[in-house]
Amino acid sequence: MELNEIRNELSIRGKNGIGFLFSAIVIWSIVTIIFIQSIEIYQKNIYMLFSTGLMFPLSVGISTLIKADWKLKNNPLGNLGLYLNLAQLIYFPILFWGIIKSPNDAIIFFAIITGAHFFPYGWFYNAKAFYVMAPAISVSIMFLGLYLNGDNLWLIPISITIFLLFLIFWLYFDYKKKIKVIEY
Repeated sequence: MELNEIRNELSIRGKNGIGFLFSAIVIWSIVTIIFIQSIEIYQKNIYMLFSTGLMFPLSVGISTLIKADWKLKNNPLGNLGLYLNLAQLIYFPILFWGIIKSPNDAIIFFAIITGAHFFPYGWFYNAKAFYVMAPAISVSIMFLGLYLNGDNLWLIPISITIFLLFLIFWLYFDYKKKIKVIEY
């Protein structure tokens, strides 16, 4: 089997990871609600961090609901998806540093890490949307963070939620296009 065929199989069976992105929308919506609250920034950051614990169970549940294969067994590159996802955790010391040393910026660090970690999925799923949206999200959040200057930080998570919705739509159309190619 050719490499691009393997990647397209991952894209189709895993539905471009849309189940994980839907759960990310839930998480970032929760984070938005947290950052709208009038509580201390340290509490907001801790609640934000704890809310990420929902990611995996939600992803599995949503993937099952939309009939996306999140395990991708029997594909030579199937385990790579797990490694790409776990790679995001390696950037968490930056987030922890932000929570401790620059609490108003922690949400910006987290949003940029989230956006940037999508880039390798462009190769994994053979989907251009990830290649475009990863830098678009990261750079947009950086500029939004500079503009906000510590105020109205809830705009960061709501922006990520909107970016994720756009990414899901783009990936869904990519998925449908790949299915049509197989049907012919």
